[in-house]
Amino acid sequence: MKIPISQRLLCCAAQVPVGARVADIGCDHGYLGIYLLQNGLATRVTASDLREKPLEKARENARRFGVAAFMEFAVADGLAAVAPETVDTIVVAGMGGDNIAAILDAAPWVRDPRYTLILQPQTSGNDLRRYLGEAGFAIEAERLVRDGGFLYFTILARFGGGRPLTPGEQYLSPQLLHSGDPLLGAYFDRVLAALARTVAGISAGGDFEKLSYYQRALDEVREMRNQYDSSNHP
Repeated sequence: MKIPISQRLLCCAAQVPVGARVADIGCDHGYLGIYLLQNGLATRVTASDLREKPLEKARENARRFGVAAFMEFAVADGLAAVAPETVDTIVVAGMGGDNIAAILDAAPWVRDPRYTLILQPQTSGNDLRRYLGEAGFAIEAERLVRDGGFLYFTILARFGGGRPLTPGEQYLSPQLLHSGDPLLGAYFDRVLAALARTVAGISAGGDFEKLSYYQRALDEVREMRNQYDSSNHP
């Protein structure tokens, strides 16, 4: 029986170290954890969600796919139900980047290089990257994936060695810029269009402090695009 797992979750799964003990935060129907266990990528999964209804579905799916003995379930906010010694890999996907940042910030124990963080924001990716840099987390890699007509990115991060990112880097990290990802051109198009719309909107409203941040981000990403185009089309 095939697990109905999405391309964006498969992108997260591809970055999980083999044999990991995984916390899947915001697990929804549990497909990521089930896939990791069935494919030998995880030895144990702690699955949590804010709502009981999807968590009950996750329990049911774990039984149906034969991995219930290797999964634990909790109705909880963020990492509140996760014991630090029981996991080494934390996946947070399917929510806003600001929410992911808040979840990490509420669990000081994740500021330890033993934990691998795999983060996939649906929105506010710049807020998440900003938080990671300011909190000392280093982005080790980023991957892009297209799913259902949308373009998602997944961040692999670890505590230690991080630095504050510039406005442009908060929209497109150096790791993603140099990744050689085949979807990078499409990602540039999306980010540049969104930043241009934001700058135009703020310019009309007259909020010059905000405008300074977004204009700088736009200028930096345009320069990155020029570098990218030059290196790929000399």
